[in-house]
Amino acid sequence: MAKLKVGVIFGGRSEEHSVSVKSAREVARNLDLDRYEPFYVGITESGAWKLCDGPEAEWENGACRPVALSPDSTTHGLLLLEQGSHGTIRLDVVLPVLHGTLGEDGAMQGLLELSGIPYIGCDIQSSALCMDKSLAYVVARSAGIATPNFWTVTANETIDPAQLTYPVFVKPARSGSSFGVTKVSREAELPSAVGLARRYDSKVLIEEAVVGSEIGCAILGNEADLVAGEVDRIALSHGFFRIHQEDTPETGSENSTAIVPADIPEESRLLVQETAKAVYRALGCSGLSRVDMFLKVDGEVVLNEVNTFPGMTSYSRYPRMMAAAGLPLSEVIDRTVSLALTGKIR
Repeated sequence: MAKLKVGVIFGGRSEEHSVSVKSAREVARNLDLDRYEPFYVGITESGAWKLCDGPEAEWENGACRPVALSPDSTTHGLLLLEQGSHGTIRLDVVLPVLHGTLGEDGAMQGLLELSGIPYIGCDIQSSALCMDKSLAYVVARSAGIATPNFWTVTANETIDPAQLTYPVFVKPARSGSSFGVTKVSREAELPSAVGLARRYDSKVLIEEAVVGSEIGCAILGNEADLVAGEVDRIALSHGFFRIHQEDTPETGSENSTAIVPADIPEESRLLVQETAKAVYRALGCSGLSRVDMFLKVDGEVVLNEVNTFPGMTSYSRYPRMMAAAGLPLSEVIDRTVSLALTGKIR
């Protein structure tokens, strides 16, 4: 049986470039080479596409060739841009191991739709919706899912600090991995926090702090056929959770530990999983996503955010939650490939 030709795209122009490279490295380690023939395409921070041997730390310095994903669906794959000529590589499926802007926000998904190549993960609409936390909150609320109280501040707007109930979190509305996020405890801190968030996005989200435990749930599947991983809980020693903000995250965080399975009551675990599935469906997710939530003392579950292509690094939460539920990363990859090609888990 012929191997499936899989395009693994990684890197990208977002602030999460280095995280994407690490995610792709872990994906590469778990690809079944008896089933798949991988083609690794790295996108540099300046936006150049390069066909390379793999997502190693110094991948840009290797024997790379310029390449592009053809938007012409009759090509159905990659264009090799050799000097004075070009060739093609037909792909069966694409695994876009990309995080943040231009990777997780619908832009890459739009290009993949034009290419006609099946791809793993959420579609254009759900990617764009989940990337904008304020819009995700609006849709989730309409589906009866609890969210924090929030305000949005666009590029030309200001907000009266006196109208807020502190503490609040100020964050870019369309960014990830805690970049540009500040916890604000008093009015005087608000302007600088908004300024920091605007370095990453012109639209700023301000939300009331939710008192409760930070929890997450990994989801895999389409529509009614969903698999939930084990729930995790972020145990904090101080401050707030800043995912991927450590200098050496592989060695652990200086203020947080992910506990999986979460040390919460069984009824809470089941409620978290069902809420995660409800969020996933309400926002139109497909393939895979990680739903982050808060579990309040009274048992209420409140949406935090949805990551439509969660981290896949050796220290990331999604693969740990799935592994705890009996699905190693290699099997997660197999199932998402099946979903991309057939719409069903095989």
